[in-house]
Amino acid sequence: MTAPTRRRPPPFGVVATDLDGTLLRGDLSLSARTRAALARAEASGALHLVVTGRAAAGCRTLLERLDYRGLAVCGQGAQLYDVGADRLLSSQGLHGPTVRPLVARIAEQAGPLRLAVVTAGLAGDFLVTPGFESRLRHGWRLAESPDDLWARPVDKVLIRHDHLGDDELAALARRVCADEVAVTHSGEGLVELLPAGVSKASGLAAAAALLGFTPADTIAFGDMPNDIPMIEWAGYGVAMGNAHAELRRRADETAPSNEEDGVAVVLERYFPPDAGRPAADRPAAAPSTTDRRESPTDVAHA
Repeated sequence: MTAPTRRRPPPFGVVATDLDGTLLRGDLSLSARTRAALARAEASGALHLVVTGRAAAGCRTLLERLDYRGLAVCGQGAQLYDVGADRLLSSQGLHGPTVRPLVARIAEQAGPLRLAVVTAGLAGDFLVTPGFESRLRHGWRLAESPDDLWARPVDKVLIRHDHLGDDELAALARRVCADEVAVTHSGEGLVELLPAGVSKASGLAAAAALLGFTPADTIAFGDMPNDIPMIEWAGYGVAMGNAHAELRRRADETAPSNEEDGVAVVLERYFPPDAGRPAADRPAAAPSTTDRRESPTDVAHA
């Protein structure tokens, strides 16, 4: 059964995009075609809003390369991040005494888990237990024992399993966690536990309240199950050609893949070269400066 098509409200005032697997190619580059399409949308008065699973601490360098300066929704919706000012406007974290027993209960039913956490704030680390992956990536830190994961406040927990698929593990985690924490699946080997109520939809709604736009103003692009709340919140939702099957089922349309500049293909339809909408109609961006610092890369990214 396919999702019913919603009426498109032209023109769009907000272009909300996931990063990995959506706006960016596999090598994390942004094509010239996609840059041009975003620039044309912004020249027509639309606001480009990044909505990413990456924590703000893992976004700095990447967003700098994209010349992105405004507000970003990070951490699967848990954070509103003023990129230019390098400042968290809001952030929600996990309650350790709540989530740690839930992780243990998931392991009781699933078998041994490989764990990682993103610690809180702009100085946050990506801590992994031995065996989380075959090698340590740049910016990762090794936790010598599970207790080390919980020594500091935590924004999110990532769980992996050697035999269960991601969809199966996420479904099990949802049954165990019920409404105590949110569970999402953002990429291969990236099942995430988040504060209750957090999703890309909640983050996008918070950005909308701050900047003054509505779902009807918004076209949203994504590729993984963590993007489903966002594309359903938006007035019009687009799945990438490389998207998870459930996201494609729920989207209003499916674009070409991220490697085929799918975001640009769709935007070129709605913001052709002669498009022109007064800039005064554009939602105001959060105040920012261009001061930035380097940060570790967050693997929980989609």
